[in-house]
Amino acid sequence: MSAFKNLFSFLFQRSSAEEHVARYVIREHDRGRSLDEILQDRYVQNRLSLEQQRRLLDRPEIIEAISGDMLESARALLAESQPSSAP
Repeated sequence: MSAFKNLFSFLFQRSSAEEHVARYVIREHDRGRSLDEILQDRYVQNRLSLEQQRRLLDRPEIIEAISGDMLESARALLAESQPSSAP
């Protein structure tokens, strides 16, 4: 049973890159920067995929640190950034 549990445990783990970027986002926001601006930083762009950036906005520590209005604005921006699936 533990072998089966370990087989899929990676699905529920957050990457250390996400942890580092979450701390970075909170720190930069505390310094007065907007969330949209922070998400455009090369530090964030080079470490997280678009999907990981979307997940970042659902993390409890991010939600707690950043107001709801700013989160909705950032989510809308990331939704607009979604690559089209057109051929």
